[in-house]
Amino acid sequence: MCRNIKPLYNFEPPVTDDEVRAAALQFVRKISGFNKPSKANEAAFNTAVDAVSAAAATLLGALETSAPPRSREAEIVKARIRSQKRFAKAE
Repeated sequence: MCRNIKPLYNFEPPVTDDEVRAAALQFVRKISGFNKPSKANEAAFNTAVDAVSAAAATLLGALETSAPPRSREAEIVKARIRSQKRFAKAE
């Protein structure tokens, strides 16, 4: 899975439209193999980003949980600790 796509559900403050679009862009880039599409593929690429963004927003709006919202800052700290452990083993 693409490491740049982060979980967006159940955070405080809630996810923004820009964050959903950025995740959709990363997803479409990953599956298309294009970082930036050619002019011939630009319309299809942008249509796909829009469709994935809409689907993701629909999903996020429909999900339910009884868990308390997670803190973005706490998740960043956890990710840094995991990264330090992973790269410490590689040395």
